[in-house]
Amino acid sequence: MTWKPDHRYAVPEVDQIDSPALLVFPEVIARNIDRVLEMTATEDGHCLQPHIKTVKCREVAEMALSRGITRFKCSTVSEGELLGAAGARRVLLSYQLSEVKARRWGELRRLYPETEFSSLVDNAATARMLSARFADHPLPVYVDLNMGMDRTGLPPADAVDLLRLLETLPGLELRGFHVYDGHIRDTEEAVRRDRATAVFDEVERLRSSAEAQYGRSLEVVVAGSPNFPFYVGKRNTWVSPGTFFLWDSGYGSSFPEWPFEPAALLLTRVLSVIDGNTLCFDLGSKAVAADPPQPRVYFPGIDQYEIRGQWEEHLVITVPDTSGYEVGQVHWAVPRHVCPTVNLYEELLPVTAGRVGEGWSVAARKQKITV
Repeated sequence: MTWKPDHRYAVPEVDQIDSPALLVFPEVIARNIDRVLEMTATEDGHCLQPHIKTVKCREVAEMALSRGITRFKCSTVSEGELLGAAGARRVLLSYQLSEVKARRWGELRRLYPETEFSSLVDNAATARMLSARFADHPLPVYVDLNMGMDRTGLPPADAVDLLRLLETLPGLELRGFHVYDGHIRDTEEAVRRDRATAVFDEVERLRSSAEAQYGRSLEVVVAGSPNFPFYVGKRNTWVSPGTFFLWDSGYGSSFPEWPFEPAALLLTRVLSVIDGNTLCFDLGSKAVAADPPQPRVYFPGIDQYEIRGQWEEHLVITVPDTSGYEVGQVHWAVPRHVCPTVNLYEELLPVTAGRVGEGWSVAARKQKITV
């Protein structure tokens, strides 16, 4: 990644902010939302059903809602509650419900009756459990398909029996299919497009067959950030990227063709100048997502560096010469994986016109908000 911050990222009062901290820039978030809406435009408006797991805060959800986005995906019951409270029209939990989660999901349906809450199913046992629990108030469900991610879902060939069962069970309303194509991560756009097309063609064959058999139209909810444009314009299909809200150095490096900019920056300071080539920052694994391999951050203000090690509170890098650095010096870093990085912070600090506003609570980082 070679991105450098411009005037929109200026923070004159940075000396008043403790570090590490995660600052967000609403102007950039708004532009990222507008760009994704342009990329998902259809004859009927747009086909965007964004994933809220990246941001987990109501302020960004409301920015999306104000731009006409009414359908969302989420990964947790807390994220679903945040969306219901914000006024989302439809919320799909892209996760299969356990009995405990099903009880909580049902409570959200009671609290926010204007929001349609749906979930995934990929096996008969879960389908029967959900059928019994929601017999009096049928739950919309999507069959989760495994198209190569090998994480959840079932292959299209194995979905026929589950579809047949769903048609017999009370308490469930089949809405369509859910597909996550996270295994398609080739750096060449043309290669990704071809692989995504092959995936969708297989899903479409299953959908067409099911529609003919059961006599109704079925939706497809598909895609993460690397591939979502490839499905735009497909019939009754919604795309569900989430990283675009804040973007990060991982996707920025791998998929530079997508026109998004980092909207979340980590504020860090030099803790120690160890020697002529070595620096330590207060940016340990408690401050930035530790799931990707190093480098887990990108420093736009340091031209040459190598990350030597990271611990809970410390990040050590080597540079050609440390003579220009001093203890307490502020630096910015772009996280490589922004979604779990956000989850590490109780609040995001919004910066507008150089001023830091009241923090945005990352409410959905909690396992439970109220339900």
